[in-house]
Amino acid sequence: MSAPQFQVIARYFPRPGETEAVLELLGELAAASRTEPANRAYDFYRGVANPDEIVILERYDDEAGFAAHRESEHFQRIGVGRIIPLLADRVIERYREAEDA
Repeated sequence: MSAPQFQVIARYFPRPGETEAVLELLGELAAASRTEPANRAYDFYRGVANPDEIVILERYDDEAGFAAHRESEHFQRIGVGRIIPLLADRVIERYREAEDA
């Protein structure tokens, strides 16, 4: 049996007029993040009810893999340096996959 994976659900709320820029930058960040050794998935979606809400679904081998992602050059450059300044708010939730009973 493999070890439980680590799931991150992030909700981004761009400042007015910045949603398209955030989506474009997320495309760059997602492509780079998918090359990380511990990354299993990195996808993002635009809200249906609120098109200015973006949900990011990330999955890693473990919590250490997510920590490595946050320290990566591309996350620091694109995520911290370019995306976060365009946000009015963000919510990050972390989950561990439940082990079989």
